[in-house]
Amino acid sequence: MTRHDTMPDPCAFGKVAVLMGGRSAEREVSLMSGQRVLQALRSAGVDAHAFDPAERSLWMLAQEGFARAFIALHGRYGEDGTVQGALELMGIPYTGSGVLASSLANDKTMTKRLWRAEGLPTPDWRLVGSAEDTRAAFDALGAPMIVKPAREGSTIGLTKVTAQAQCTDAYLLAARHDAQVLCEQFIAGDEVTCAVLGSGRDAQALPLIRIVVPGGNYDYEHKYFSDETRYLIPSGLPAHEEAAIQTLVLAAYRALGCRGWARADVMIDAATRRPYLLEMNTSPGMTGHSLVPMAAQAVGLDYGALCLRLLAAATLDNPASADTASGGER
Repeated sequence: MTRHDTMPDPCAFGKVAVLMGGRSAEREVSLMSGQRVLQALRSAGVDAHAFDPAERSLWMLAQEGFARAFIALHGRYGEDGTVQGALELMGIPYTGSGVLASSLANDKTMTKRLWRAEGLPTPDWRLVGSAEDTRAAFDALGAPMIVKPAREGSTIGLTKVTAQAQCTDAYLLAARHDAQVLCEQFIAGDEVTCAVLGSGRDAQALPLIRIVVPGGNYDYEHKYFSDETRYLIPSGLPAHEEAAIQTLVLAAYRALGCRGWARADVMIDAATRRPYLLEMNTSPGMTGHSLVPMAAQAVGLDYGALCLRLLAAATLDNPASADTASGGER
């Protein structure tokens, strides 16, 4: 992957919908991502249009002749396989992972089960359904413990629990966002993220970004709005350690069946230097603070070129369904 990669002809994409906003708890961030993507595509000459599924029926995409969709939605009803399924039915190719991979990756518990079955390291966890279960998980996993919704992102509803007395409030906060609440062993050490572009054997891991946050609290504010968070690229990790994590992330990406792009979050145990996979984001942020554009820039792929590359890779789980949905005229 170099800055000399051939970029596709923007006019060949046809009418493109940039899906943004939506109904998830991450709507605000999605709107920021989508507007930046929209501007980049239009600047490159793509016939791109904003489309907010919270304000218009998704089925209007087919009626209005959209040929492709760039998914800049985050979280539920955008990153969880639901929108992907609708686009499959309409035969409109879209960016990112397909229905199954999107659904699996959005469910942190299912992701961890699959990774564990594949022998990939992820922190121990318990799925809980009450404050009492959360206290039992705390006894089993130890302190600190992370309590979070199993199917939300951007640290929404997340609490770092350091004492038994915090368990009830942590559970109630997470349960406001999801009926499934995940308690996870906390790994103390370096936090890194690794973006992946491509599919199957051709997938490539981008350089790691090490995240350094004041007080170690990488919350919603520090992710999207704070200028105090530091993103180190190069990461400063030993070369062999970075390469090993890139290999691990590629294995995690392929195990879930991801395609197009994604970003994995990883913690490195400070004592053992063993990396642990936290989650896979199949529709990563594209805001001014987002990490995939930073990693792409490090290998000579600027924001506009990245958007074009992702759009060029837009596809369907079953590409033949595009002809079926459009009567063979798309």
